[in-house]
Amino acid sequence: LQTRMQSLRPEPAARYRNVLEALWRIARTEGVWRPMRGLNITATGAGPAHALYFACYEKLKKTLSDVIQAGGNSHVANGAAGCVATLLHDAAMNPAEVVKQRMQMYNSPYQRVTDCVRAVWRNEGAGAFYRSYTTQLTMNIPFQAIHFMTYEFLQEQLNPHRQYNPGSHVVSGACAGAVAAAATTPLDVCKTLLNTQESLALSSNISGHITGMANAFRTVYQVGGVTAYFRGVQARVIYQMPSTAIAWSVYEFFKYILTKRQEERRAGK
Repeated sequence: LQTRMQSLRPEPAARYRNVLEALWRIARTEGVWRPMRGLNITATGAGPAHALYFACYEKLKKTLSDVIQAGGNSHVANGAAGCVATLLHDAAMNPAEVVKQRMQMYNSPYQRVTDCVRAVWRNEGAGAFYRSYTTQLTMNIPFQAIHFMTYEFLQEQLNPHRQYNPGSHVVSGACAGAVAAAATTPLDVCKTLLNTQESLALSSNISGHITGMANAFRTVYQVGGVTAYFRGVQARVIYQMPSTAIAWSVYEFFKYILTKRQEERRAGK
């Protein structure tokens, strides 16, 4: 839904006023499984991407916190750790994101993930899978900085003793994702344009391909003005809230289980 609603010049049959109308019309005219397109490639990329993401975050958060505020919780350390972790996460996830969004566009010519990968590789080269990487980083670095700092701040308020508390992890994760998603929507619109190379928007670009964040920003403004930067903001917030809530609650659960098991082994010795 987010990909469709961020389209700058959608086909008449793919113009939606809100998230619910988009979901209803896509399911009714294109099939109930159409909104699930790209799920398999997203799941394939998400595993290694999130493994790198949380492993890097935990290590850097502890190292930087000890340097900045020994024995305490530094928001600067949390934000910096989130930024560095994003570099690894996006390197693994960006090709999957390109394929996912191309399959989600209205009248996408691709039936399978492999069809999309082969076509992009053959027609645009390997660089097409990373055309939006710098924009992705430009979006995700502030996103993750806001995300991690908001999450850690809310944990201090809701769970000051930092015990395993599923409710606080879900609430903190959802709120952190919503704040970060709303703040970085303009960058996400530009990323979607770079990933999909939306054909109707290309008419405003002389080079034939939209490359780089500056070019994407100009194209978005030329096509839709300032309001175009916030296309799909509602869908983006609705998507990020359960996403970050689930990610944090699952992460904190496994962290609790593994830490508890490690402590029991030490006690047994």
